[in-house]
Amino acid sequence: MRLPTTLRAPARIPLLQVAKTAVAMILAWLIAGTFLPTQLPIFAAIAALLVVQPSVNQSIGRAIERSIGVIVGVVIAYAVGLLFGTTSWIVLLAVVVAIFLSWALKLTPGTANQVPITAMLVLAIGALSPGYAFVRIIETVIGAIIGIIVNIAIVPPVLIGPARNSVNALGNEAAATLDRLAAALMTPQSQAQLDELLITARLLRPMQKKTEADLTQARESLTLNPRQSRHRRDLDAVDAFFSRLGPVITRILGMTRAFHDRYDDSISREPTVEAIADELSRASHDLRLLSRDPTAAPEPESVTADIPVLTAPLSVAAPNSRHWVLIGSLVEDLRRIHDEITGEDGP
Repeated sequence: MRLPTTLRAPARIPLLQVAKTAVAMILAWLIAGTFLPTQLPIFAAIAALLVVQPSVNQSIGRAIERSIGVIVGVVIAYAVGLLFGTTSWIVLLAVVVAIFLSWALKLTPGTANQVPITAMLVLAIGALSPGYAFVRIIETVIGAIIGIIVNIAIVPPVLIGPARNSVNALGNEAAATLDRLAAALMTPQSQAQLDELLITARLLRPMQKKTEADLTQARESLTLNPRQSRHRRDLDAVDAFFSRLGPVITRILGMTRAFHDRYDDSISREPTVEAIADELSRASHDLRLLSRDPTAAPEPESVTADIPVLTAPLSVAAPNSRHWVLIGSLVEDLRRIHDEITGEDGP
């Protein structure tokens, strides 16, 4: 039986991370149980479970969140218990106080969730065990430290690959949008086709935001990572290409919008339009070259797979008075796209 989609993630987390989490929990349980034998080391195992994250930087952040949450929860539990005792309604009061205090202090979600949980456990269980709260703090710190050590020691994660794939996919989609615009320039368009062209082009924006999020995760994966020196240059190259894609996407959307808003059936008969369409196809070709995985071999049927072709000068004939704004904007945006693709500074 398949679980409903609301309960399933889009993709599984890497098996290596699952294995590292299991190793961290086992070590935390054994080590904390050896040094603190009076209670089952549940807090240590939970801390290790939560601390093993997709990056070392996130692991350290989660360890700090968890430790601070436990400490604040213990302080609240002691203060409430000292003032009012440990009856059942006092446990509820401590939890409510912990929730509102976390909100007032603007604690992160991880810390804010930990504070009331710790306060509740200390009052509900620790009241019968002297020193329970202090031992739980030490136990949590042990589990968090072990989680960090395991995440660093066993192949610390580097997330440059997914970021590179996202950037290359964005570049290829931008190239496809240029091809669609080139085809539309040469073919009479209905209003429905114009709307579809614009809507499809606008999908580049959410794709761009998703790529930016993947790059942020890649940068985080190298922060405090002992393997960062080996991968920093690769990340800088991916980051630089993404920075160049931003203006290209803005120009592509501007060209598509101008074509959508100022289109009429006679535009394809303009003498310059065919040359503009050809240059758009050339720009698409070179953008695909930049977006290609450097480890992949060129496609056998593409004789120009490694040859940039965005080189021919564009001669612009005087357009019809109804079209000069559209032609002018297309030519200017095309020039700026050329500059971004080739890395040149335009006049």
